[in-house]
Amino acid sequence: MAISERPRRILLDLAVTLDGFIEGPNGEIDWCIMDPDMDFKNFLNHIDTILYGRKSYDLWGHYTPDNGLSDTEKEIWELVHSKEKYVFSKTQNRSENNVTFINEDIKDEVIKLKNKPGKDIWLYGGASLITTFVNLGLVDEFRLSVHPIVLGEGKPMFIDIKQRVNLKLVETKTFASGVVQLCYHLND
Repeated sequence: MAISERPRRILLDLAVTLDGFIEGPNGEIDWCIMDPDMDFKNFLNHIDTILYGRKSYDLWGHYTPDNGLSDTEKEIWELVHSKEKYVFSKTQNRSENNVTFINEDIKDEVIKLKNKPGKDIWLYGGASLITTFVNLGLVDEFRLSVHPIVLGEGKPMFIDIKQRVNLKLVETKTFASGVVQLCYHLND
């Protein structure tokens, strides 16, 4: 099988604090560093689909940045908004421009999506969707950017994981900002 014909992968790409939180106690993410060396545009160019929980989609799925952003930040948001989006929701089932809502049969729907031609798929989150994907064994790559901060409280990265998930470290990157990016694959 040629590389271009491999099944699409589900990539969990998250910013996380040293003490394992993805948001502060009031949903704040002001601690998150967008280090230019992280080359987030490159990551976005290797995906064509983003998976959101409904709350995360409502917050970020059609976020419009302020005019005070740099050209790079504007380009990043343009790239994010150019992707096909799937929103997992128990209550909403509408579809709109570039957005499909999935209400049931998550595993079957995700497997169909992975088998369609295209680039890799970004599992954006939130926390309950991440938990569901981990518990269903649907995450192929865990890409965690650990930020140099301890919040003490907030929304944890993982909650209610039902079984052990053995991982293999495949890449580590350290950035001038102090962020350390850890990339894990499933350890088969």
